[in-house]
Parts: sequence; C-alpha cells; structure tokens
Amino acid sequence: MRNIAKNIRHLRMLKKRTQEQFAEELSITRSRVSSYEEGRSEPPIETLISFSDYFKLPIDILVKNDLTYATDTSFIEIGNQRVLFPIAVDSSNDNMIEVVPTEASAGYLLGYDDPEYIEQLQKIKLPFLPTGKHRAFPIKGDSMHPMKDGSYVVASFVEDVKDVKNGTSYIIVTKNDGMTYKRVYNKIEEENSLVLVPDNKNYDSYTVPLSEVIELWEFTCSINTQEYDEKELKISSIANMLTQLGVELKSLAKLE
Repeated sequence: MRNIAKNIRHLRMLKKRTQEQFAEELSITRSRVSSYEEGRSEPPIETLISFSDYFKLPIDILVKNDLTYATDTSFIEIGNQRVLFPIAVDSSNDNMIEVVPTEASAGYLLGYDDPEYIEQLQKIKLPFLPTGKHRAFPIKGDSMHPMKDGSYVVASFVEDVKDVKNGTSYIIVTKNDGMTYKRVYNKIEEENSLVLVPDNKNYDSYTVPLSEVIELWEFTCSINTQEYDEKELKISSIANMLTQLGVELKSLAKLE
C-alpha cells in the first residue's frame, strides 16, 4: 500500500483539515493519522473503510492510485471501480479539456483511470463549451460521415449510462473494443444493452452489453484536422453542422 500514506495526507490537505480535525472527524487519534501519513504503519481494513466513506472514494482507488495529481476533491464515482478526475482549469480559472492523441488512443483503455496518464494529456481551452467535464477523442475510419479520419470529437462525460439519449452520437469506451464513436440507442430495459449505429450505411450496427461499457461521452462538437472537399462546402452542409451547436441559421437559408 505504497500510495496510501501520501494519498491520505494529500486528500486531507485538499479538504483543508489539520491532522487534529481529521482525526476527530474519523474518531481516531492524531498520532494514528500521523503514523499513517508518514508511512510508519498501515491502516487496518476498518480504518480504510472509514477513509473510503470520508473521501467518497473506493478503497482500491485510495490504495492503488497516486491521487496527488488531483487539485480538488470533486471526484466522480462510477460503480466501485474508478474515478474520473475533476475538471481541469488554467490560471484564469477557465475550463480546460484533455486531448487524447491519436497515437495514444490505443492506450486509453489502460490509462483512463490512471491519474498520471490523464495528467500528462495535452490540454486545450474551448471557451464556448457548456458546463461539464469534457474530453477530446480522435476519430479513426469513416463510419460516421461527414466526420473525417483524424478529426476530433469533443464530448461531455455522462455519469449514468442509463441517461443515454436515443439517436445521439457518443464516444463509447468498452472493455473489449476500446474506444469508438457511434450513434447510440437505448436497449437497457429490454436487453440490458446499447445498440451502436454508424452513420455510414456501409457499416453494420451492433449491440454492446451494458456490462462492457466503461465510459460514455456525449458529442458536443468536432474539430476537423483536414480540409473539406468542395462538395462538402455547400451552405446546406455547413448549416447542418452549425445547427448542432444551436446557431440560428434563418439568414443563411436565404442564400441557398
């Protein structure tokens, strides 16, 4: 339990508690807190459960992960297994989003719950984004026209998979297939699963059991890294893209 000592101290300080205050709230002695934080002794299971309840974090996260990268205590729990780290902000307190690079996307399945992996991801600022935790994911292939291979989807984290909206596009992270971008349909009540549908009709739809779904991120906007073909630059095509961002297009319609 090499991480528990520094985790307990770091989380306590994030909550702005002295050792005395922390000990009193957990009904243990200050000397025991000091001993745990300095690594002179390891907390028994009963105390680990108390720490877990106090910080609202699963025990395995407290023990296995280095949580000193966290800058506040607003963690998001998913079941009992993982934690999504808080919304990153810059020096001006503006929200930043992590960008999963194309070359590292294959490793996302291994690093999605690793604070060190998430911390090293490049971050960008998109000031027009709505509230919520956002992340940018690379798109591979052409199953979701007109999204181009190499583009990025910026998506907001969905805390409860059961809140999926039929026909909406999502980044889905699954245990066996990793990361994909598809239109999703809710079959939870009938089959305890999600149906993933590509927009490109050359590809088949398929079903994913809910037990396989690790993360769900709802489409917010896209970042294209390649130029559009001439046929894609019609006013109607641009209008459709902007409509997704809630832009008023009555004036543009008159130009067609």
